[in-house]
Amino acid sequence: MPAPTPETLRALTETLSDVTEYLRENPDPDEALALVEPLLDEYTGLPVQLADTLRALARTIQEHQAIPRTAHVNVLIAELRSAAWEQTDQHTLHYVLDELRALHDDAESEQGCSRCR
Repeated sequence: MPAPTPETLRALTETLSDVTEYLRENPDPDEALALVEPLLDEYTGLPVQLADTLRALARTIQEHQAIPRTAHVNVLIAELRSAAWEQTDQHTLHYVLDELRALHDDAESEQGCSRCR
């Protein structure tokens, strides 16, 4: 697997920005939920991936021989790990999507589709 580049990561963040802009245009809730669902997947979503990335960065910095072992570096590594835990805590957002989807489905079934009215 080729190493990721800053350019490929910028493309990913631009795509995420495009999703955000699209959601600001008030699309159909089913479509909006479907777009966000992979981002908040309990196992592979952004919170989990970002947490793993922050932990990996902390480990890389900690284990690199050229980086001095100072108290300041230790604080920075601790901050990365703390941020990783905060992101990990957000993995439960997929439950919010499940509840929103259920509420939307209930509302749709109560109203009935336009063909049923």
